[in-house]
Amino acid sequence: QVRLIESGGGLVQAGESLRLSCRASNHHGSSYARAWFRQPPGKEREFVAVVIWSNGNAYYSDFAKGRFFISRDTNKDTAWLQMNSLKPEDTALYYCAHMNRPGQLMAPTEYDHWGQGTQVTVSS
Repeated sequence: QVRLIESGGGLVQAGESLRLSCRASNHHGSSYARAWFRQPPGKEREFVAVVIWSNGNAYYSDFAKGRFFISRDTNKDTAWLQMNSLKPEDTALYYCAHMNRPGQLMAPTEYDHWGQGTQVTVSS
């Protein structure tokens, strides 16, 4: 069973940065994309960013553009989300997700594997 192991969350002040990581464990299947989603308190899960595993192309939600940067290392089977200039509204549980084959990149239902989530809290 594939496990996605997330780390890097925490409590920071507005304007600071965090770097989340997502490492796949026991992964022997195909890889098309790895993404980050988040779920703010009392809200639905929303797309943050995705990286295409084969070529590193990245796509972002509007709120992430210019502040967040996603990257991956295929040899380490790990993806990272660098988050800069954090705002209180970025407070959420951040999830890593893995897509085995091409699908709709921003749709949570298209992803095959999910991590447990890592909490990011930004104080004002």
